[in-house]
Amino acid sequence: MNLNKIFQIPHQWLLTTPQRALDEAYRAAIKIKDIEDKHFQGQKVSITRANYGTGASNYFRGEVNGYLQTIRIRLTEFKLSRAITNTFRPNHPLVTALSNDLTLEKLNIIDRVVSKYEIPESELLDLPPTANSSNITPVNSSTPKNSKKLKSAPARSFLQVGNLEEEEVRINKNESASRKTGVLPRSFLNTLSRIKQEIDPQSEEIEEAVLRKYRTSRYKTAISIKFLLMLIIIPLLTQQLSKTFLISPLVNRYFEQHPQFVFINQDLEEEAFTELKHHEESLRYRGMIGLSPKLSQEEIEGEIKKKAEELTDEYRRRGLNAIANVFADLLSLVAFAIVVACSRREIAILKSFMDGIVYNLSDSAKAFLIILFTDMFVGFHSPHGWEVILESVARHFGLPESRNFNFLFIATFPVILDTILKYWIFRYLNRMSPSAVATYRNMNE
Repeated sequence: MNLNKIFQIPHQWLLTTPQRALDEAYRAAIKIKDIEDKHFQGQKVSITRANYGTGASNYFRGEVNGYLQTIRIRLTEFKLSRAITNTFRPNHPLVTALSNDLTLEKLNIIDRVVSKYEIPESELLDLPPTANSSNITPVNSSTPKNSKKLKSAPARSFLQVGNLEEEEVRINKNESASRKTGVLPRSFLNTLSRIKQEIDPQSEEIEEAVLRKYRTSRYKTAISIKFLLMLIIIPLLTQQLSKTFLISPLVNRYFEQHPQFVFINQDLEEEAFTELKHHEESLRYRGMIGLSPKLSQEEIEGEIKKKAEELTDEYRRRGLNAIANVFADLLSLVAFAIVVACSRREIAILKSFMDGIVYNLSDSAKAFLIILFTDMFVGFHSPHGWEVILESVARHFGLPESRNFNFLFIATFPVILDTILKYWIFRYLNRMSPSAVATYRNMNE
């Protein structure tokens, strides 16, 4: 079968994916807008903006959440597929057709609809509010100019398509807890701030602030978990699918024309010869002690030849599998890089989420995790684990095992990890949580 015909269907599907994903996201945004216009006077879907009961309002809210989820998924599909097509087929008519005013108009409509339901950037990243802002009231599209509500950074849609330079500058100006420290520990200041809010007699919106903080935390957790799953699932799927349906058939077809290829490296060749010699000695031994009929020299040679053919097929297959692993892993690395490049906002949210987890742990928990990490990767018994990892990597890619390289790697890389960890403890953890450092030293002694 012609290879062009085999890949014509998936190639055409990939070229039409950006337009298809954008159209589905646009239709979902139009449906949200229809609900707002018909039942909520063109405003955000909310219990306080309609004359419906709780059940009906929750129904509309559930419908909107479903459409928002569709928009987020389709925008992600749009960005990834467009990045791929722009890289490999930038001049194709289906690709250039997306660079028109209609596409920009659809994206603007999607952003206007989704921005009403996004949480402000400052809350997702735990950034300090501006000087004229309040600490309790969220921003929405209907906020009047003379309101005293929070004036934080404008919200952006999930995985929004566009220029993120201004957002990146804003994030860099507001450093997270892992880089910016003060005289007092962050947890101590947060505790004082919480007590001050709880005893303030003029704080009439504490309940609303608590609910909003909970919703922000839940939204940030959901984004972080989804992004972590994307970082794991997308490269794995890319590796498995590309290897199974694309790379392995091509590699097998190429080496079918080169039957002289058997061993990919000398180590596998020596392993096969050792196994063949062991099989011959096993035949002679079993015949001598009567466990099997005693074979003549010609019969023994026939059995050895049969075993040699089996070993040839096995080690040839292992070599082809290793070659396919190299190209499949490269494609999975490209997929990982595309996900990271298209998700700078999600990376910032994930970093804020991880900072909150790490720095909110108890002192004993921090010390336990540090000791567990150091003993596992840079401790006394870690060289054995690194040897297993290096051997597995060499077999995966069909590389010959080099003891000199293994010893050099084990002698340098764990030392580098240990130095980075000690620098992090000295530079950041020692300022953020001195008691955790003291606990770590006491447990480590």
